[in-house]
Amino acid sequence: MAKEFTYRGRTLEELKKLSDKEFIILLPARQRRSLKREVSNAQKVLMVKINKTIEGNYKKRIKTHSRDLVILPKMVGMRIAVYNGKEFSDVVIIPEMVGHFLGEFAMTRKKVAHSAAGVGATKSSKAISAK
Repeated sequence: MAKEFTYRGRTLEELKKLSDKEFIILLPARQRRSLKREVSNAQKVLMVKINKTIEGNYKKRIKTHSRDLVILPKMVGMRIAVYNGKEFSDVVIIPEMVGHFLGEFAMTRKKVAHSAAGVGATKSSKAISAK
């Protein structure tokens, strides 16, 4: 049997019923401070799009540069494209992401995969003759 998700002792359904002010109390200090302060215009626009999507009035893909938005319980199940500095990477929000920032799930760096050294990279490669 799968373990049911809880956040600070509350299930996802209970979290969705809470008002924003009640949910903010449950968050860690950094996220709580971020939500209590004045939100930027980009975050306001993003929240409007999220609310319209929940109501069913917005059908387009949600794209944002706002990586510092805290994930709220009402956003669970949504797909948001977050900018990572080069491209938009899709983030599917699952219950375990509640309380984290959007930017945590859109990595800004890729793994570097080096190949073999090229001709002229080392002194020993000068011994190779082209036939």
